[in-house]
Amino acid sequence: MSERQLAAFADQHAGRIPLDTSPRHLAGPGDARHVTHGLAAAGWSPVSDPLSAEIVLRSPDLRHRLQFDPQSTTSAWWRLQAAPTGTEPGWYAEFGEHVPAEVLAGLTDALIAPPPTGPTSLLPVLEAAGWIIDGRGIAYSAPPGCKVLRLPENSAGTVPWREQERVTWHIDVRDRFDDASRGTHLWHAAFNGHTPEHLVTAFVAALADPAPLQRGTFDHTAIHHVVQNPSSLTAQQTVDAHTTRIKALRAQARTARRQQTKAAMPPAHADTAQPAARR
Repeated sequence: MSERQLAAFADQHAGRIPLDTSPRHLAGPGDARHVTHGLAAAGWSPVSDPLSAEIVLRSPDLRHRLQFDPQSTTSAWWRLQAAPTGTEPGWYAEFGEHVPAEVLAGLTDALIAPPPTGPTSLLPVLEAAGWIIDGRGIAYSAPPGCKVLRLPENSAGTVPWREQERVTWHIDVRDRFDDASRGTHLWHAAFNGHTPEHLVTAFVAALADPAPLQRGTFDHTAIHHVVQNPSSLTAQQTVDAHTTRIKALRAQARTARRQQTKAAMPPAHADTAQPAARR
């Protein structure tokens, strides 16, 4: 992550007129650098062809891999994978074309941060944000258009969730959900059953955040009737917020590396042997 790359982000955004755009699930993809700059600041390295439209980043420990492919022939433009270790299973998550980059960055920021020490729970986050949760454990956004559901792994349909089963989390975004129509599909997110729940929680917390996202006048949104109003933030404030976040992630990564190096060093043992007595 170089100062030149941050300067390029600033140059592109500095002349734009930001618009407060809500709800978040309809705000459109935004700038992918909200995700890629954060990971690069934490030491992730590009392993893709620099002349390709595809971006592939790999974590410093080589366990995690993020792929962004805007030319994908499937509905998933983002794919995040974790390889299994001796103590942890591998996992996989994918995200559709119109996932807001700032929402996905909520997950990737949580991935590179130290994991929480206590349990996390996803549905209370949505309930606190005013989402409606039915008896099957399906959460519906307010305003409508997005639903979060949990299914037993390998299940093909919506069934009541049982506590003892490992679940997959699915997020479905459409232009509307009502009794008469399922609406037009806009984007999705899916997490397999081994995805750490604190990462899924970080994603939905960023998704359910009522604060608007900033988009430029001609930015592509997920749907034409998304609500946009002139923002109280200036373009420079938007750039400054991005720069501050990237610098914080870089400092966090440096601290983590120092702690890992210190933990890996063998402890110093004092020489307790007594010198031989002289005669």
